[in-house]
Amino acid sequence: MSRKSVSLVGLVILCCHASLTEQRLQGIFEDPKEPIEERVKDLLGKMNLEEKVGQMTQIERKNASAEVLKSYFIGSVLSGGGSTPKVNATVKEWVDMVNGMQQASLSTRLGIPMIYGIDAVHGHNNVMNATIFPHNVGLGVTRDPQLLKEIGAATALEVRATGIPYAFAPCIAVCRDPRWGRCYESYSEDHRIVQQLTEIINGLQGEAKTDMKGMPYVNGKTKVAGSSKHYVGDGGTVKGINENNTIVDDSALYGMHMAAYVNSVAKGIATIMASYSSINGVKMHAHKQLLTDYLKGKLGFKGFIISDWEGIDRITSPAHSNYSYSIQASINAGIDMVMVPYNYTEFYDGLIDLVKKNAIPMSRIDDAVSRILRVKFAMGLFENPLGDYSLINEVGSQKHRELARQAVRKSLVLLKNGKPGNPPILPLPKNTGKILVAGSHANNLGYQCGGWTIEWQGVSGNNWTAGTTILDGIKATVDKRTQVVYKKKPSDTYSSKGKMDYGIVVVGEVPYAETNGDSQNLTIPAPGPAVIENVCKETKCVVIIVSGRPVVIEPYVDKIDALVAAWLPGSEGQGVADVLFGDYGFTGKLARTWFKRVDQLPMNYGDPKYDPLFPFGFGLETKPIPSTKKPEL
Repeated sequence: MSRKSVSLVGLVILCCHASLTEQRLQGIFEDPKEPIEERVKDLLGKMNLEEKVGQMTQIERKNASAEVLKSYFIGSVLSGGGSTPKVNATVKEWVDMVNGMQQASLSTRLGIPMIYGIDAVHGHNNVMNATIFPHNVGLGVTRDPQLLKEIGAATALEVRATGIPYAFAPCIAVCRDPRWGRCYESYSEDHRIVQQLTEIINGLQGEAKTDMKGMPYVNGKTKVAGSSKHYVGDGGTVKGINENNTIVDDSALYGMHMAAYVNSVAKGIATIMASYSSINGVKMHAHKQLLTDYLKGKLGFKGFIISDWEGIDRITSPAHSNYSYSIQASINAGIDMVMVPYNYTEFYDGLIDLVKKNAIPMSRIDDAVSRILRVKFAMGLFENPLGDYSLINEVGSQKHRELARQAVRKSLVLLKNGKPGNPPILPLPKNTGKILVAGSHANNLGYQCGGWTIEWQGVSGNNWTAGTTILDGIKATVDKRTQVVYKKKPSDTYSSKGKMDYGIVVVGEVPYAETNGDSQNLTIPAPGPAVIENVCKETKCVVIIVSGRPVVIEPYVDKIDALVAAWLPGSEGQGVADVLFGDYGFTGKLARTWFKRVDQLPMNYGDPKYDPLFPFGFGLETKPIPSTKKPEL
């Protein structure tokens, strides 16, 4: 569609919004010059119980018809992982969808805008051709708060470009066991690194000049409301089992797992998402002491607490077996907005019934709704409820891709560089005879990006989104006289017969998310080990591990000349080649302990028995090779 037609569509929508505004009840809440607390108080006083409960309800996009949004006064809509307007939806189609839903919300009696949320956990990862940044496991290696702030700002801009004002990020879990399927969503096993990197909030939401003391802060139409998650202790579950129990004393709970939430609240985080997991046997979705007494009370958090996807259902075992109890327990504990993607009518009717029966006091409902309205006012949603079509071209911009490429370079960790008695192998020469590139992950953009990319569980292949594979990056970097040969699974004689000068093996984990990623063995999937054996047996080899966590690599280390942890680098594989061939040096240091054997787990820096393969903070360095290219005239 042309710019002119897009502009006309935007004009029509804005005119409709203005007309709807004139027809609504007028009040203090509609005046942006009034203090936020006065606006909240005024609007809350005009709402009936049904409208209040509607604001506490978040439903999935697939159910968000205009009729449902209006009939139930829905306060929020979300896209689950991979939930899009249609397959390969354009950015404009995203904006059209969100704006259409918003029009329905604005046409209700009070015209309260809904807030659309999405998991933008390493860039705007559900959207085709968006910039996909490295997952947090790699970003933790950088220990670079300014970089994280810039990534947050770029992510916010791309999310806003699709008409969405709310991102379920950042994940500030402190992963203490790599067997956990969400460990790649964690910056580090060290809470101090996680605390440092809450600077991403200032990129996502905008930077408050003072301690917000719990008040939500979202600055302008290019920023989003964020959500620190998953509160609290999700990274400390027994054996790394997702949604399991975290057994901790107060020192570990408040000193380690809670630490980054203190930073988040000070930075003005708009929302906090509760964890599926339990603390010492008490489900977090029903943990009044930690949700209300500590987070809202002691820390003074004034934004809203949102449940995870069907999170209140899992208060009982089996899930949803006593839903009325789950509603009562979660709301009374302090959950303000409930993610009920599908069974929203049961939740809506059940909550109203519990209030009428005095099982949930109206004061608790008013507190929850006040918090939701406070966030909506703070982010300017009442003044600017509709997506801005002028931002469409920001998605996947060259500027953002260069930033992602920089992040890849800084996230790489060089674990080995040369066999004993031999000189370092890295950086590789650009001008050489033949380079063999092998392995399942060398030419697979989906594998390179990991879970939470396009689909919830991730994808395989190169046709799902835009980006550069590691193989593409290598080909673009070497001298034009150097022959790059790609063989996914070479035989044990392929290198010698082909007279290869170097072998680059790229293997690792296949994409996963959440419980599907829980692993008790952490081995590299076949044929990865065989490819390492076959290539490294015949030629000087560099092995690049693409994974969401440390994996079992000790059996192969002696056979490898150079070993690189690339984590889940995202869409800009060129960043790997930048460092591999010396345009930039290796600088990354492990933000996680790399174990020898899984029977050592959990094992973290500072433990009494600490015998890792590569310790926390380890990382070899190389210096960049000065460019010999002559400037073009």
